[in-house]
Amino acid sequence: MSVILTERKRLFMSAPFIPVLLGSDVNVYGMARSFHEAYGQYGVTSYAIGKKALGATSNSKIVKVAVTEPDLENDEVFVKTLVKFAEEHQNGKQLLLVPCGDNYIKLLVRNQEALRPYYTFSCIDEDLLMRLSIKESFYQVCTEHGFLFPKTTTCTAENYKEVELPFDFPCIIKPSNSVAYWNCTFPHKKKVFLANNKQEFDDILAAIYGSSYQDHLILQEYIPGEDCQMRVMNCYCGKDKKVKLIALGHALLEEHSPEGIGSYAAIINTVDHALAKQMKEFLEDIGYVGFANFDMKLDPRDGKYKLFEMNLRQGRSSFFVTAAGYNLATFLVNDLILGQPMGCVVADEPALWSIIPKHVIFKYVHDEDLKAEAKELIKAHRYIHSFYYEPDLSLKRRVYYLKNQLNYVKKYKKYFGNKGLHE
Repeated sequence: MSVILTERKRLFMSAPFIPVLLGSDVNVYGMARSFHEAYGQYGVTSYAIGKKALGATSNSKIVKVAVTEPDLENDEVFVKTLVKFAEEHQNGKQLLLVPCGDNYIKLLVRNQEALRPYYTFSCIDEDLLMRLSIKESFYQVCTEHGFLFPKTTTCTAENYKEVELPFDFPCIIKPSNSVAYWNCTFPHKKKVFLANNKQEFDDILAAIYGSSYQDHLILQEYIPGEDCQMRVMNCYCGKDKKVKLIALGHALLEEHSPEGIGSYAAIINTVDHALAKQMKEFLEDIGYVGFANFDMKLDPRDGKYKLFEMNLRQGRSSFFVTAAGYNLATFLVNDLILGQPMGCVVADEPALWSIIPKHVIFKYVHDEDLKAEAKELIKAHRYIHSFYYEPDLSLKRRVYYLKNQLNYVKKYKKYFGNKGLHE
């Protein structure tokens, strides 16, 4: 171990690398914090390139939003922007490129050959991207590999008025094309909708297709249970297409604001070895590389996991993995910069992670056993909040943190349990 640490120090002192993170949201901040916790002592700090500056990464000492380009989702602009940044910042250093959003993943996959002379990164090919990112084809892949998922159908802008559901209400409604949906607007838009009856169903579909979004919608059976039935898994697959990290999170609470529905707000790291084995076999069978993130729910009716989707990146809440002691940045660096051989680590150390105030967790989580576990982890100093990071708590960051936490209190009070077409 000492030899490895000495080699790491020598490498970083003589040939430092620069993390370049695509985006500027909480996912980017979590990755920047991971890099800073692991390599800040070597002078390694992160740069971010995104469409706009967001509060999560503003006024930070550990990540600098170096470029904001509103037209960054244009392929030509994307390549030109990243090449220009590389030419200005390389100076003999390796630029480690980390996409932190679905749109940036697709841009990188499409333009990877143009960027490889300038950046080091993990990236799948476009055929695999299409199989995994479009939900209809992803569910086919799930079937091939033995994963269960909720009863599902789809509709289009042409047939949504006549669509027949093969299951009873309630019905989950979500976009097949998340990038196109992100760019559309309509009154009372939510990331995911829940229709309790036919009237709500018809109103939601009419509202969505009355916007610029004209792609397929996923219509899905609602799996009963509160937020704490949700699980999230983050994995890292090396350039040798072998799985290096598997971390499973037990959600305590999701966000409930219109733009945040389905995003996790509090997680306890847990472990399920049978699920980890199945996921490892799946990822290695399809030849995956890089980070992958899976959302699933434990169905109380049969006690089995039902897989919802796969994100071709680390999840927005993925800092829970670093919080538990399995620093995400080290897996990237060991694989892509150091070329260090690694086996597969299944994260099994518990920790409580959140982006919300602790009292919000205990107010809205109803599972007494989970609340007791959370209290024990807090007592054992195994609690970490993404934005509360001492090396980055300047006055402006402290003000942002306090405002952000107060805003969450207001959002839960206003939106908790609301997944319909109304405020």
